[in-house]
Amino acid sequence: MIREQGPEDRAQIEALLTARITEAMFPLVNLRDHDLAKGDFPGPHDHAIRLWRTGDSLIALTRAGILLPLLDGIPDLSGLKATLHGLKVTGAVGPAASARPILNALGLDGLPANTNRDEPGLTLDLTRLAIPDRPGTALRPIVPDDLPLLSDWREAYVGEVLGQTGTSARIRAEAELASYLANDSHRLLLDHGTPVAMTGFNATLPEIVQVGGVYTPPELRGKGYARRAVALHLAEARASGVIRAVLFAASDAAARAYRAIGFQPAKPFTLFLLATPARIEA
Repeated sequence: MIREQGPEDRAQIEALLTARITEAMFPLVNLRDHDLAKGDFPGPHDHAIRLWRTGDSLIALTRAGILLPLLDGIPDLSGLKATLHGLKVTGAVGPAASARPILNALGLDGLPANTNRDEPGLTLDLTRLAIPDRPGTALRPIVPDDLPLLSDWREAYVGEVLGQTGTSARIRAEAELASYLANDSHRLLLDHGTPVAMTGFNATLPEIVQVGGVYTPPELRGKGYARRAVALHLAEARASGVIRAVLFAASDAAARAYRAIGFQPAKPFTLFLLATPARIEA
């Protein structure tokens, strides 16, 4: 049976997520940041979640409509549509072995999607981090003066990686950059003072970070800027006590760049973003 979880279940849920932390960064960070309620979302933030459990399998849904599943084996999902009836879904992000069965059970996998792919998953013990040498480069936090340039970069990223273009992509890019500034989550790599790449963490816990939002303009790719930026940012995290990093790469070429700084293959992740939000119908 699939049951919605509430505040009284939080300790058990957090333990289940922590036991599989390299696969569960998004739901775990959202749980810790926004708590848990039953029957509604615990707050107005897009990342606030509701969460359902069957056995040791968990299905989280953010207020923004993103499914964050973490399945244990192959659970009975026959009642999932009825359980989530009426709720809005905009996509799914999670281990492919969890996300694909959920999308199938909810009848979402055949709907038009801006993004629908399984990406290589990677993980790194930060004691094994290799930092490539690139004289003349330096990493620094992004600052408000960077926003005109980085808004262009982020809009291009949203189109290239997430399949979203036009005015909505620009609005999204500017909102995300505002969040990066507020959270001090992203860094800019300079080559002799010229911006050449951006990197960041899209989920952070005391012991582990998830790399995300890495971008190099097309004309500057193939020069090792992205791997240098990621490595320097991870070295910064390591100095603060973080011991592991995870990510899912947008392509095999990107995965090769990450392996060059020490990342090892992990389970593939699904990135599925609907072209139009859907309502679950039982």
